[in-house]
Amino acid sequence: MEVITEEYMISSDKNLLNYDVIYDLLSGSYWASHRSKERIVNSIEHSLCFGVYQSGEQIGFARVITDWSTMYWLCDVIIDERHRGKGIGKKLVKTIIGCEELRGLSGYLGTADAHGLYEQYGFERNAERFMAKRPK
Repeated sequence: MEVITEEYMISSDKNLLNYDVIYDLLSGSYWASHRSKERIVNSIEHSLCFGVYQSGEQIGFARVITDWSTMYWLCDVIIDERHRGKGIGKKLVKTIIGCEELRGLSGYLGTADAHGLYEQYGFERNAERFMAKRPK
């Protein structure tokens, strides 16, 4: 799947992904800074992934974990700091939730600071039901 705007391309083609860029982006995040590059590569291999590109350079990333039948988990959504504030993250989320493979599935995610962004796309806060088990 590819979505091309005047300035950016969003693609789910894993052959375009730059693992070094993804590692650098996620290393600077609050949720994935502890992940090894090997773990990040493994997670990419087992997920539906989306890259955001400008003039061939990867500037964003998102990953979706799904059973392809009932639900998906949207995670690792990140845009390079130099490109934030331009609506790229919104376009990325809109592309993901609109892709044919995920239509009709329930979507889930976790965020500490971007609730407003995801609420624009139909995600609702649900603290009463959400639970997590993290590795020690």
